[in-house]
Amino acid sequence: MAKKRVLFECQHCGFQSPKWMGKCSNCGAWESLVELSSSQIETLSKSTTLQSLQSKAVSIVDIKEDDIIRFSSFDRELDLVLGGGIVPGSLVLIGGSPGIGKSTLLLKVAGNLAQNGQKVLYVSGEESLGQIKIRANRLEANSKDLYLLAEIKLEAIINEINSKNYSLIIIDSIQTIYQEEISSAPGSVSQVRAITFELMRIAKEKFVPIFIIGHITKDGSIAGPRVLEHMVDTVLYFDGDATKEIRLLRGFKNRFGNTSEIGIFEMTKKGLVSAKNLQFFANKKNQSGSALTVVMEGSRPLVVEVQALVSDAYGHPKRSSNGFDSNRLTMLLALLEKKLDLPFNQYDVFINIAGGIKIGETAADLAIVAAILSSFRNRVLSKESIFIGEVSLTGDIRGVTSLDIRLSEAAAQGFKVAIVPSKVESKLKLFVVEEVEKIIDWM
Repeated sequence: MAKKRVLFECQHCGFQSPKWMGKCSNCGAWESLVELSSSQIETLSKSTTLQSLQSKAVSIVDIKEDDIIRFSSFDRELDLVLGGGIVPGSLVLIGGSPGIGKSTLLLKVAGNLAQNGQKVLYVSGEESLGQIKIRANRLEANSKDLYLLAEIKLEAIINEINSKNYSLIIIDSIQTIYQEEISSAPGSVSQVRAITFELMRIAKEKFVPIFIIGHITKDGSIAGPRVLEHMVDTVLYFDGDATKEIRLLRGFKNRFGNTSEIGIFEMTKKGLVSAKNLQFFANKKNQSGSALTVVMEGSRPLVVEVQALVSDAYGHPKRSSNGFDSNRLTMLLALLEKKLDLPFNQYDVFINIAGGIKIGETAADLAIVAAILSSFRNRVLSKESIFIGEVSLTGDIRGVTSLDIRLSEAAAQGFKVAIVPSKVESKLKLFVVEEVEKIIDWM
């Protein structure tokens, strides 16, 4: 008599073990391993055998490149983050905190495409058709080519997909859908992996793009297994505070483009719309502790405000930053203490980047230094000036990439003066600063 094969799977990370364990040896979660059914084990075995039989290596010189043909979502910012538009046959995952605007954005995109003659299927596992209709009225997304389906069973969703030639499919959300053949609950590793694989197969076979909405956990990651992010073609995350108007859409994975671009949206009465005014990241009021710089988000230059607060320390001095690397802030303060002989070891220093922008480049170093000195000396910097440059540990001000593009954006927004590490052709009046000690001349 053949011995029954037993296999256990972690519901957090997908780790598989031939025996049950109280704690997953891969992710460390307790009581997370559940026994797979015989049908699930048989499915895994068949897929592995099929792949091994059909796999055959091909010389790379004999392979033709895929022609990537995109079509517009009729939303400028979303097209930018996707790399130029929606790719047919792609599987796109959009994550973000509750209320940030995931469903609102995709319903608006669905309405735009439907109004331009393309059939779109919007599948909701969380809201009724009436609730979606209310939001569609507000977004002006009503169109005869926009089809709504309130369903959580995968087999019923596939039947609807096969019934019409849809140009776009939206799943809201992946954690609510379940497959009858799998006994585990919706949102589990087994369910999410199987459903994502089936959606990926449909996307590739029918050459139709599918957008998946995913919930996120408290630490900001997509809820459920990490395998979900590995299987899809593109992963997008919404940043920002749900209580504020500005939302940022960032790309963390894109097989059809780069991941350095961001989309900037405004929440209005008609839903999320592409931001037209990009000056909300900079405050031009005359205040001490404020300096302006230009950062590059992908191919887009953004003028942002750096805010600093230097105050007397009571006990151990605090260093805190929002939107800027805390370790780099500590380094810059140590440099200012040494080069300018300033007693920052007796002061609390706080840094904030306005507008929710997170600066991941060194071009803002000079603005950080200027804002700190402005707050420390309580002197207001000219709001017609822009600070661009990297500060090294030796105290040198070094050049940055795309300086000409940054200066062109500053000139377009009405700035007159730029403090930079090197001379380039620009409409602005340039002052070259090669050492951090020279920045004191501007205070």
